[in-house]
Amino acid sequence: MKRMPWLVLAGLMISACSKSEPPPEPVRPVLSVEVKPEAVENLGRFAGNIEARYESTLGFRVGGRIAQRSVDVGSEVEKGQLLATLDPTDQQNNLRASQGDLARIQAQYINAQANARRQQELFDRGVGAQAGLDVAQTDLKTTSASLEQAKAAVSQAQDQVNYSELRSDHSAVVTNWKAEAGQVVSAGQEVVTLARPDIKEAVIDLPLPVADQLQEGVEFLVAAQLDPDISTTATLREIEPQAEKSTRTRRARLTLAQTPMAFRLGTAISVTLTTAIEPRTQLPASVVQEVDGKIQIWVIDVQNQTVSPRAVKVLSRDGDSVEIAGDIKAGDRVVSAGVNSLKPGQKVKTDKDAPR
Repeated sequence: MKRMPWLVLAGLMISACSKSEPPPEPVRPVLSVEVKPEAVENLGRFAGNIEARYESTLGFRVGGRIAQRSVDVGSEVEKGQLLATLDPTDQQNNLRASQGDLARIQAQYINAQANARRQQELFDRGVGAQAGLDVAQTDLKTTSASLEQAKAAVSQAQDQVNYSELRSDHSAVVTNWKAEAGQVVSAGQEVVTLARPDIKEAVIDLPLPVADQLQEGVEFLVAAQLDPDISTTATLREIEPQAEKSTRTRRARLTLAQTPMAFRLGTAISVTLTTAIEPRTQLPASVVQEVDGKIQIWVIDVQNQTVSPRAVKVLSRDGDSVEIAGDIKAGDRVVSAGVNSLKPGQKVKTDKDAPR
């Protein structure tokens, strides 16, 4: 009967010990994202092409019927290379007529020279009249002027024959033919377009709202559509002042920082437009939690695998994402799924990053 108090006391001690050591909190599996503040804003992506910065459209300096085209679209031509020729029959006939006139006037000039010498000799011996000498010298001057005019006419006719050949004035690539063999063209009519391949640029059409809001410091990322890994940056060189009526877009021409070999003339490109902004943190909307009217997020201590709440301010919401400000920096890991079952200091097990 005396042993009963000891048994009761032992039982009480065991019960007290069990109450002083509660079972450990379970480790909560959570999803997390890494904080990566954004310093640029994406304004959109647009399709475009690589074009030559310098293009020239050539035409014949005389009219006539095109007899031959010597190169095709896409051909690379050198300076002075023959592109097309006109039927030169009319120009050659004019040249022969001019040469005939020149030969006739040259004969007249020779006669005028001889006559002027004779009249001068007669006058010097005192047997010739002054009037005869004056007429001979006047005739010589008139014939000399006619001779110079005939020489100029022959030179001009020769130029007309040369103008019946259309040649490249620089190394280039043929990008367009605007006339075909057999077609009759007038002097100065556009016949062929040449592009200089040494200096290229990106050309895109921007919607009016985007074009009107372009600011200094805007950067363009230009990538090949078939291989986005081939890319370079670009800056705005010029933008057309007026919009195209049917599409309501303005054409922009961009100067490339570098010109990859794959950027050939006509290459289809994708241009991403970005602009520098004040660094901001954008995270999935699931990271924020409202407790007693205050907004907080759960930040993970990566070393200890524990979480702690941190007060933040929501600046804006956009669908499934939020822009926040507060005591948060780049590299912090934030719980993105499972925030409602967390307690300060609780152990967590992080899974792969949640999609943003």
